[in-house]
Amino acid sequence: MTGMGKTLIALGFLLVVVGLLLVFSGKIPWLGRLPGDICIRKGSFSFYFPVATGILISLILSVLFWLFRK
Repeated sequence: MTGMGKTLIALGFLLVVVGLLLVFSGKIPWLGRLPGDICIRKGSFSFYFPVATGILISLILSVLFWLFRK
């Protein structure tokens, strides 16, 4: 049962972090506008694909999971 408890604590912490990111994402001006993010606008059509932002978030989450694993 202790393994399950640790898993629930880690998932709860992850939910809190994701929630805080969603709340404060508008206050971080560079998030979503990094060089490497693809944004195409033509008339009334717009396409946005956040490549660099996705890579940055993936790296941050990988480091966090690596730290929690130890």
